[in-house]
Amino acid sequence: MMWRDVVGLIKVTKQKNELGERVPVDGVPREAFANVKSVGSREFYQAFVAGVKPEIIVELIKAEYDGEEKVKLEGTTYHVIRAYSKGGDKIELTCSRYPMEV
Repeated sequence: MMWRDVVGLIKVTKQKNELGERVPVDGVPREAFANVKSVGSREFYQAFVAGVKPEIIVELIKAEYDGEEKVKLEGTTYHVIRAYSKGGDKIELTCSRYPMEV
């Protein structure tokens, strides 16, 4: 399979700020080859009803993904809202510019 895109995978860690509070801090993006796809209409509307707005799907090799919480593509940072193993050696990350409310 040919990979058409390059994305930055971003690991988020917790660090103490000047007040001693633990706050999330983005790590340095790690580049990975991927295919970026549109979200299908059925998946989009099902997620929308649940209060989530998926915008892109990033397909990449499972070995490249290490649980990163964010993906950077063409200057835009997306939050990973779902990681789905497609079987074999691929994984799909459903991403949104807006974080999920937990």
